[in-house]
Amino acid sequence: MNITSFNPPVRTLMGPGPSDVHPRVTGAMARPCIGHLDPAFVGMMDEVKTMLQYAFQTKNQLTIPVSAPGSAGMEATFQNLLEHGDKAIVCQNGVFGGRMKEVVERCGAIAVMVEDDWGKPVDPQKVEEAFKANPDAKLLAFVHAETSTGARSDAQTLSKIAHDNDALVLIDAVTSLGGSELKVDEWEIDAIYSGSQKCLSCTPGISPVSFSQRAIDVITSRKTKVQSWFLDTNLVMGYWGPNAKRAYHHTAPVNSLYALHESLVMLQDEGLENSWARHTNNHLALRAGIEAMGLSFIVDEEYRLPQLNSVTIPDGIDEAAVRSILLNEFNLEIGAGLGALAGKVWRIGLMGHSSRAENILLCLGALDVVLTDMGAGINSGAALPAAQATMK
Repeated sequence: MNITSFNPPVRTLMGPGPSDVHPRVTGAMARPCIGHLDPAFVGMMDEVKTMLQYAFQTKNQLTIPVSAPGSAGMEATFQNLLEHGDKAIVCQNGVFGGRMKEVVERCGAIAVMVEDDWGKPVDPQKVEEAFKANPDAKLLAFVHAETSTGARSDAQTLSKIAHDNDALVLIDAVTSLGGSELKVDEWEIDAIYSGSQKCLSCTPGISPVSFSQRAIDVITSRKTKVQSWFLDTNLVMGYWGPNAKRAYHHTAPVNSLYALHESLVMLQDEGLENSWARHTNNHLALRAGIEAMGLSFIVDEEYRLPQLNSVTIPDGIDEAAVRSILLNEFNLEIGAGLGALAGKVWRIGLMGHSSRAENILLCLGALDVVLTDMGAGINSGAALPAAQATMK
């Protein structure tokens, strides 16, 4: 056996995640590792918490990065809030609502499902009806930005419905944080989780979470222990809490947190509203090119995510073969459809550092070449001028 150092190919990442990592972030990861209880590191932790509060638009004191990917953030929020026998209304309009159901049931709780077609937003009327049928529901859970379809649900409206029924609100913001309007305090969201690898231009492996005071009151009054020791917020706060003297809980991923810190500095410097606008403007350029080519989007414009675009596949085209050519000949990654949309759409990401004009032009140009060579019935040569006109 003669295994040597791994040197990955240089790709342009325009799938559902991870997104391109900004060079400043990779540079931050290369800085010297120090101890996770070092006073200098503890000071940086406080800055990370402050900047996450800005990103989430919240004053919640319990706003921290979980030392694991977004799926662990999902586990952390559900496991801390639900106990055996609790009832949760879970909305599913894509893959990740289904994962919420799995986690709820593994907590020993009961999942009451509200289902909508893939590509559609969560229907508030169905949620109202679910609460009428289940007035004892403890929380409402839904995906704000469904990565599997590119659909955005109305978090503010759904949150109000939950609070009108004395329930907590728990949302998945893995794809929306930094890329779409998100206001935790104004919308009265009680628990929220996200991921570092999408619109924050950071590496995978960290899950920002935030809990409201209402949620904290529920956590501190539990009758049973949180089933996960590692994700028990009561214990984690001994390390991430406001006290100057931090208690050891786990060895934090030091260099990954350097990366998150740098990505949040970049978000702060760009301005949150400017980041939202950049993602929207770049989506409009991509849309112009896609539609000029003769392709379309599956999500209605009103509910369409700018950072995750589900695009229809031309008749008779092997979508996997297209993705393979893009990857191997253009070093460009786009995503396949999942679940009910497998084989029906491509998912094109415009997240974080990937949301740039040069990436849009690369993607459109490469798609045009590949589809034309395959004999697809597209408007060859139309995509790039249309996108460029929108960028002016």
